[in-house]
Amino acid sequence: MSSGLFALLDDIAVLAKTAALSVDDIAAAAAKAGAKSLGVVVDDAAVTPKYVVGFPAQRELPIVKRIAWGSLKNKFLFIIPAVLILSQLAPWAITPLLVLGGLFLSFEGAEKVIEMLSGGHETKAAKKNEDQTVAGAIRTDFILSAEIMVLALSTMDGQDFTTRAITLLVVGFFITFVVYGAVALIVKADDFGLHLMTKYKTGALAGLGRGIIKTMPTFLKTLSFVGTLAMLWVGGGILIHAAEHYNWHLPEELMHAAQHVVDGQYPLSGLVTWFAGAAFAGVVGLIIGAIIAVAVAPFHKSH
Repeated sequence: MSSGLFALLDDIAVLAKTAALSVDDIAAAAAKAGAKSLGVVVDDAAVTPKYVVGFPAQRELPIVKRIAWGSLKNKFLFIIPAVLILSQLAPWAITPLLVLGGLFLSFEGAEKVIEMLSGGHETKAAKKNEDQTVAGAIRTDFILSAEIMVLALSTMDGQDFTTRAITLLVVGFFITFVVYGAVALIVKADDFGLHLMTKYKTGALAGLGRGIIKTMPTFLKTLSFVGTLAMLWVGGGILIHAAEHYNWHLPEELMHAAQHVVDGQYPLSGLVTWFAGAAFAGVVGLIIGAIIAVAVAPFHKSH
């Protein structure tokens, strides 16, 4: 009996060790996947606040909540099952999907740059319909979420199906929480500043409230600009790595050459080298995106 008990305890120990290793694998895979998709996450967080602008303050958080719920449904009901099925039945399709996403991000980023340079920002003050706005935001989220999930999946070569599935679920939930938590904080920041000014007429807290209200417009513009850069950097980077995957090595070699120019033994050299690579990828994304924007311009005008 004692030998049977020890055997059972030994089996339990093995199972526990295996489970612990699996958790470590999932955590490591989730961290790697999240890091690779960071640029698209930044873009997602930068794009979403614009959908809330123009609505009464009491509707801001409910709208963010509706968009976040739609984002979760996008990921868990459609995107994650689809990419898992592809990874099992047609893994060769992952890179073409990444290329399509890279082209889309490059196009979106280039279009925003063109709008900035031409002064073509939206100036309409038309009354918004909440349901239509939420639906539009969820559609945009679907594209960005699909790109995030495909990028995440591309980091999991050699992982078994269960690890891939759990990792994608973890990444999907965590990224949704981070993005829409950040959006909620951003859209309510001015209300918080107003609350501080109202409650504290003088002193440091009142000054903090005034500072928040004054800086939020600039912050939102900066966030939008960073989101545009992230689109171009991620889009261009995807296309460069896809070219390498299909044995066209020149873009990757040129990017490494740009990094080599600034490489050296000095403080923050690693960061500067990374920025050089990101800048090169961004230029590639801008050029390709601008070509697409010019190509589709006649169709935009016809609509």
